[in-house]
Amino acid sequence: MAAVSLRLGDLVWGKLGRYPPWPGKIVNPPKDLKKPRGKKCFFVKFFGTEDHAWIKVEQLKPYHAHKEEMIKINKGKRFQQAVDAVEEFLRRAKGKDQTSSHTSADDKNRRNSSEERSRPNSGDEKRKLSLSEGKVKKNMGEGKKRVTSGSAERGSKCLKRAQEQSPRKRGRPPKDEKDLTIPESSTVKGMMAGPMAAFKWQPTASEPAVCYQAITKKLKICEEETGSTSIQAADSTAVNGSITPTDKKIGFLGLGLMGSGIVSNLLKMGHTVTVWNRTAEKCDLFIQEGARLGRTPAEVVSTCDITFACVSDPKAAKDLVLGPSGVLQGIRPGKCYVDMSTVDADTVTELAQVIVSRGGRFLEAPVSGNQQLSNDGMLVILAAGDRGLYEDCSSCFQAMGKTSFFLGEVGNAAKMMLIVNMVQGSFMATIAEGLTLAQVTGQSQQTLLDILNQGQLASIFLDQKCQNILQGNFKPDFYLKYIQKDLRLAIALGDAVNHPTPMAAAANEVYKRAKALDQSDNDMSAVYRAYIH
Repeated sequence: MAAVSLRLGDLVWGKLGRYPPWPGKIVNPPKDLKKPRGKKCFFVKFFGTEDHAWIKVEQLKPYHAHKEEMIKINKGKRFQQAVDAVEEFLRRAKGKDQTSSHTSADDKNRRNSSEERSRPNSGDEKRKLSLSEGKVKKNMGEGKKRVTSGSAERGSKCLKRAQEQSPRKRGRPPKDEKDLTIPESSTVKGMMAGPMAAFKWQPTASEPAVCYQAITKKLKICEEETGSTSIQAADSTAVNGSITPTDKKIGFLGLGLMGSGIVSNLLKMGHTVTVWNRTAEKCDLFIQEGARLGRTPAEVVSTCDITFACVSDPKAAKDLVLGPSGVLQGIRPGKCYVDMSTVDADTVTELAQVIVSRGGRFLEAPVSGNQQLSNDGMLVILAAGDRGLYEDCSSCFQAMGKTSFFLGEVGNAAKMMLIVNMVQGSFMATIAEGLTLAQVTGQSQQTLLDILNQGQLASIFLDQKCQNILQGNFKPDFYLKYIQKDLRLAIALGDAVNHPTPMAAAANEVYKRAKALDQSDNDMSAVYRAYIH
């Protein structure tokens, strides 16, 4: 996008990384949010979402001048909801200006009429009129003070309530309160049905405090009680919609389906990130977004304070740490390593031991979710190991996820992650089995989905995966080969403690057949094809 002349309050189209241009408004950033170094940029709040980010000026276009162009190239439902939110915002702003104009005209007419009826005929009457006007001016001055005070107080309340309870009754609104609110789309309002936290913009000299509702980012801590092997869940006091990025240097190794979304969100929230990937070309996009390039895993670890890694399986995780120019070569006392790969407990325990033996700190933090949730910063993070390091990663976890659990000693997160994916993989196989059974018995697959969506099994996962099957769209959101790997590791976990896993074992065989049909690099929903061949 070409560079344009913009200022605070302008409506714009903003281009962020790989995402399409999106409508937003240039606003003041929170006082404690650092502005990125380098090229000129503006802080943009995007309509119809909970996103806000620093956007380079060359990635911005004026809203009105390019509206028709953008509507032609973007057809998604969420995009249309965002455009509707902008138009609603403009209607409200126009209505507010018209109301203020009419109110001012009415007040002027009333004052003129009153003056005509009570025109003074003597010196005494003139003095009375002068005193009366003085009182009016004083009262108007007090009214202005009350409006200013009310504006600051409304900054800590919901926007809609602020509009309904505004103490201002007459006159044109103060200049600095123009375009105060940004409406939310119906999608965002629906998301707000759950627990929320007010995200408060800090007041500045040029703009009053503004707040909007943000999805609550929770850090949940589950610790082992002394003398007990049970895991007890407890709410953390860290509930925060606003993310202040850590001043620590962050490294990230592995830019696959999950890693790419994670790094994008770390950068968007202002973290300083150095990236490395086995296929170096995948780093290019993130370099353009402000990341730095590391030549080897060892170099990334040695130059960063905390290094995250997200790779495919136990072998890849070990090679990354123990291989040539690997993580271990960059570990020195105080260096931190966070492994986000989904692996078995034995692997993660071995990696923790070698990291700690060099004076490093270790945390395992596998994530539950898919590519879309990774892109949206809505992953669920399961962490275990160094509790202090877990707390040091707070801003990073908030940027990439909606919830974080601390599960105690190393190995616990790996076990929990495998159990979660075992349930998910088995459920996906059952969905595929049900749809194929419906087909061969002459039942409508779409009707089956409609029925399921109205019952207790209704979920985003169910709907998305069924839609994939009905549309024949198996673009990977979670690779089939990886869910089969997780089922295999979960079955081994059960074997290690002599616990039966017959459902997982049956599902695993179906996924193995799907792999034999060349479905490994498709989405897990492609397990459906194992039933129709």
